[in-house]
Amino acid sequence: MSNIIRWNPFGEMVSLRSAMDRMFEGAMIGPELEWRPSTSWQLSLDVVESDDDYSVKASVPGINPDDLNITLSGRTLTIKGEVKEETESEEGKYHLRERRYGSFSRSIRLPTEINAAEVEASYDAGVLKLSLPKVEEVKPKRIEVTKVIEG
Repeated sequence: MSNIIRWNPFGEMVSLRSAMDRMFEGAMIGPELEWRPSTSWQLSLDVVESDDDYSVKASVPGINPDDLNITLSGRTLTIKGEVKEETESEEGKYHLRERRYGSFSRSIRLPTEINAAEVEASYDAGVLKLSLPKVEEVKPKRIEVTKVIEG
């Protein structure tokens, strides 16, 4: 004797989700039972515009300022660098590794032309600060009214 079972679409979705979870777990946990992160990462920036310039701040802790490559080509600012991975700990086995290693690169296109001869860069406590002055033609100019016509 056969039984009639009502079709439950939600039950199929749950079983599909379980299958997807098992697939991703298998991809991330290899033979060594550890997940290997990517060797490249995105650099986060803060960009602030004033009347005279753009101010850019980037958090680059643990990076020697001499290892940063900062270029300005036209209106495109590019910051590149690399954080070297440390060798395994001699005291024991890692249980957690969250610090980022590898290369990074970030390019942004600024809305106006920059005076490349007056760009300034400083590095303090892991924060790279750039001052990118605008060219004179694009700076806003105040125009005063000199002649008043009454009528």
